Amino acid sequence: MDFSSSAPPPFPVLYRDGLLLVIDKPAGIPVHPGPGGGPNLEEEFAALRFGLPHPPALAHRLDRDTSGCLVLGRHKKALRRLGALFAEGRVEKLYWAVVEGEPKESEGAIETGLNKLSRGKGWRIVIDPSGQRALTRYRVLGQKEGKSWLELRPATGRTHQLRVHCAALGAPVLGDSVYGRGGGAARPLLHARGVRLPLYPHRPAIAVAAPVPEDMRAALAGLGWESQSETEAKSA
Repeated sequence: MDFSSSAPPPFPVLYRDGLLLVIDKPAGIPVHPGPGGGPNLEEEFAALRFGLPHPPALAHRLDRDTSGCLVLGRHKKALRRLGALFAEGRVEKLYWAVVEGEPKESEGAIETGLNKLSRGKGWRIVIDPSGQRALTRYRVLGQKEGKSWLELRPATGRTHQLRVHCAALGAPVLGDSVYGRGGGAARPLLHARGVRLPLYPHRPAIAVAAPVPEDMRAALAGLGWESQSETEAKSA
């Protein structure tokens, strides 16, 4: 049976080998089906087999409105290896965010407990000392007129962690109507810029970077991004 496909992949493939794919996830689409149904990334994974009998599967998740590097395992063995890396905190993740406000320090770390708070039919994540530990390191890359460009490096992978931590810094993500003031952007301007995976014991870690999406370019350009080359910024 021929499992190859002549159709182009539905999303840009940033990296591919025998174990994994890293795709450039677009903002505005969930990675898996939600209770209300609707389009999702998983329903397109059959087009990403690249000769294998089964489609890849998610090794981790990104929020619906977050763009950038998303890691997929190409088969069960690969997913087990990737799952262990994520669970052990050995995957280095780098995000860029455009935020409202200016953190008091140019770099630092925020560590809190996080819990899910349900309200009626909705929910949100709240800071709670008894909740799951969450740690994010941040660095200010640019500032202008009350907005900042942040580099975020989460050491843990909690739901909505970066959005909650930015808000706790007094600098909610621009466009985030749940943890910030919303407005100024059609979605929270949060981008999974890079990922580094030490998957193979005797090889360098796999480092992948996702290009800046169109809807973040203007905001980042006003904060100094134009003066930095893509090459300099690609390291996770």
